[in-house]
Amino acid sequence: MRILGIDPGFAITGYSIIDYQGNKFKLIDSGAVTTKAGVSFPLRLTKIYDDLSMLIDKYKPDAISVEELFFNNNAKTAINVAQARGVVLIVGCKNNVPTFEYTPLQIKQAVTGYGRADKMQVQRMVKTILNVESLPKLDDTTDSMAAAICHAHSCKFSEKL
Repeated sequence: MRILGIDPGFAITGYSIIDYQGNKFKLIDSGAVTTKAGVSFPLRLTKIYDDLSMLIDKYKPDAISVEELFFNNNAKTAINVAQARGVVLIVGCKNNVPTFEYTPLQIKQAVTGYGRADKMQVQRMVKTILNVESLPKLDDTTDSMAAAICHAHSCKFSEKL
C-alpha cells in the first residue's frame, strides 16, 4: 500500500510518500509545499492544491492520511489551517484517492504506543520505523510521516477484525 501522509498548513504543508508492505515501511519521498507570506490567501491554497495534485499524479497513492486540526490559542491561524485542510480533503476527493483523518492523539498512539508522547518521542519512533539515518529539518514533514505510519497501522488493525 502506498500512503501519502499530509500535515496541513497554509505556510507549510508537510508531505511524505510511504510504502507499507508485509509489515515493512519504506520512505519513497518527503518534503513540504511552502507558500509565501504576502501572496493572496486564495493563491496560497491553489498552490497547495496544485502541488499535492502533482504528487498524486506522480506517486499514485492508494490512500491519503491527514492530521486533523489541533486547535491552538490563535483563532485566525486555526481558521487558515482549517482551510488548508479543506484543500487537502478536496485534493483526495477530486483525484479519487480515499482520504483518512486522524487526531494528533491517534497518530502519537499509533507511532509510539502512547497518545501523549512528546514531539521528540514521535520523531525517534518515526526514524526507527522508517529506518532512516536522519529526519527532515521541518517538523511538518516528519509529522506527515507519522500520519502515514498511523494509517498503515490503522489499516493493519482493521484488516484483522
